[in-house]
Amino acid sequence: MIQYLDLVNTVLEKGAIKTNRTGTDTLMYFGYHYKVDLQKGFPLLTTKKVFFNSVIRELLWYLSGETHIRNLREHTKIWDAWTSKEKNWEIGKMYGYQWVKWEKFHKNKKGEISKSYINQIEEVIKLIKTSPDSRRMIVTAWNPSVIGEIALPSCHAFFMFNVVNGKLNCHLTQRSGDIALGIPFNLACYATLTQMIAQETNLELGEFSHYINDAHIYVNHIDGLKEQITRSPYTLPILEIKNKSFWDLKFEDFELRNYKHHPIIKFPVAV
Repeated sequence: MIQYLDLVNTVLEKGAIKTNRTGTDTLMYFGYHYKVDLQKGFPLLTTKKVFFNSVIRELLWYLSGETHIRNLREHTKIWDAWTSKEKNWEIGKMYGYQWVKWEKFHKNKKGEISKSYINQIEEVIKLIKTSPDSRRMIVTAWNPSVIGEIALPSCHAFFMFNVVNGKLNCHLTQRSGDIALGIPFNLACYATLTQMIAQETNLELGEFSHYINDAHIYVNHIDGLKEQITRSPYTLPILEIKNKSFWDLKFEDFELRNYKHHPIIKFPVAV
């Protein structure tokens, strides 16, 4: 996908060296934005193999609202580096919990406190169906009250939807993006989510818009990405999703067709 290769080239050419909490320096470019037309194919990178099954498993894990990876790691170990068996594989109230179980507190006349939950994804779906011109179709995973308690403050922190001319668009604002490992997954994840919601709301696919505030390449990823940008992209694959209610969709309901890709490139994870 040419938009991804342009991102890599920009950071390699214009990035500044920065230190960070992991101890591995990065090349960082501030404020990168691109768009993808989702009608031109499913944006899964073809210049290296991306593990589509793990993308879907992770997305369904988010939508489950679980605060642990005990079920997720039966299928993929992509989150293992951020927790452990000793911690009972807990990661805290991160992405999925905030998406579907945002906590809301209430005080009655006696001063007693009770708690309810907001399913932000469901609220967005309702708005798209009932008020498609709304500018409030927003989901946030950034909750300052839990940052000190979770495995990793949300990188893809805030996303919103927009309906125009019968098409559903999605914009993601990302505070921090690991270009070699994270961004390919984020792109595929939100493209899938957009397609799921478009199908639920009887809309066509529009654009995916992506803003990355701290777009970075770890210095030990540079050689692998230089290899990747020499490869010519193949035609994008097609994602087919079974026609079922949004919340009833299971892993088996997603089928990727015609995914032709270059060989895998292995990158070490910085934690």
